[in-house]
Amino acid sequence: MNAEHVFVQTNETDENRVIAFGREGNGSLTMRAGVATGGRGDGVAHLTSQGSVVLTSDRERLLVTNVGSNDISVLSVAPTPQVLAITPSEGTAPKSIAEHDGLVYVLNTGDGSLVGFTLSAAELSPLEGSRRELGAGADPAQVGFAPDGSALVVTDRASNAIVVFPVGADGRLGDPTTTMSAGPTPYGFAFAAGRTLVVVEAFGAAKGKAAASSYRIDGTVAEAVTESVGNGRSEICWAVASADGRHVFTTNFADGAVSHYSVASDGSLELVDAVAGTAVDGEPGLRDEGLSGDGRFLYALDADGGRIFAWRVADGALEPVGSWNGLPATVAGLAAS
Repeated sequence: MNAEHVFVQTNETDENRVIAFGREGNGSLTMRAGVATGGRGDGVAHLTSQGSVVLTSDRERLLVTNVGSNDISVLSVAPTPQVLAITPSEGTAPKSIAEHDGLVYVLNTGDGSLVGFTLSAAELSPLEGSRRELGAGADPAQVGFAPDGSALVVTDRASNAIVVFPVGADGRLGDPTTTMSAGPTPYGFAFAAGRTLVVVEAFGAAKGKAAASSYRIDGTVAEAVTESVGNGRSEICWAVASADGRHVFTTNFADGAVSHYSVASDGSLELVDAVAGTAVDGEPGLRDEGLSGDGRFLYALDADGGRIFAWRVADGALEPVGSWNGLPATVAGLAAS
């Protein structure tokens, strides 16, 4: 398997597609294929979630949410991906998905539900009795597993809360613990060193108020370690952590900047550089991001410009590689292998 790819989804209403890029040794991209997922998007620019396109833990399959048709597509990881399965999400408006060792949970944002599935080589099957409701009025942004798979995390922007479910041996979820976010509008998150959860806070899109906080996950309790480290930017929404857990990169939608935070072994968070990288400084549109499998390159979507930007990563520092255009304004989600 050639593992050097970047994938995004188009989220178009008539036919959702996955666009596959080949990644060269210097980090540059070449568009290889556009493959219909078999589902539909909602056609709305700026899909309000993190994790709509994810690689499985074995990095051999791609999971894509089809918001408009309420289903999930499973594709092979290849220069031209092949659709292996299309499965109803058992809810409405699926926008985020997470997988750990063949266990999959889908976040249905339309009806505020979580539904579990089991993933085989080419099949996604509903897990009976796995459905959980997030409650009326919930506005969830992302679902994700703790690194060991023992907990499932959801951020809820409506209640400014971080919800942590225990994951049983049978894959079903236990009763959750809810922790108030250190700052308002918790959005995307990433697990860094150990069980350190780094959550970005959009602060209701207030100008210059973007921040991130870190938490230590103990069972199902998210205990704050460092609260609301501001970066002076606006509308921070997405986060990704380096493989060693020492660095977290966040994208600021409103002003085109990538910020760099460091994470200590005790989970404490520190802002290293508010503008470690830029798409077009001061212009909106920068959103979903992903690190290459070898950790050498960071890729991020500029949805308003219809582009992917890339940076070379060296001990947390970012060096521009280039950008590649031709994507629709509805583009969302990004996974890099």
